[in-house]
Amino acid sequence: MKKAVLLSILSAGLLSVVSCKKGGSEESFGKPEPSTEAQKPEVLGAAIFAGKGACVACHKPDVKLVGPSLQDIAKIYKEKNGSIVGFLKGENEPIVDPTQYAVMKPNLVLTKSFSDEELKALEAYVYSNLK
Repeated sequence: MKKAVLLSILSAGLLSVVSCKKGGSEESFGKPEPSTEAQKPEVLGAAIFAGKGACVACHKPDVKLVGPSLQDIAKIYKEKNGSIVGFLKGENEPIVDPTQYAVMKPNLVLTKSFSDEELKALEAYVYSNLK
């Protein structure tokens, strides 16, 4: 019986020593390791486009839906040296299809809340559809 108790105490002590790391930092068990490679802006932009931006409800890559296609947006902004980020911040006038601005205007409330990084990522995603 004494051997079993002593073995149990030693095992618990050994387990606690093995599970601790130097420097007192905590391990993130069950959490994915953060990527050391920065996420490409167009990948982040695609996620925002389909997710919290809800842009996919009105825009498709190569066909006009409610709004112009991403290909058309990218082509016109490139030709006119426009700023997609400036438009999404509400700082620039629409240059692709000004007649649709009234439809887009409520969405600018959402995009104005995005960080510069998110807006630049959306812009990169739009330009990634340029053919």
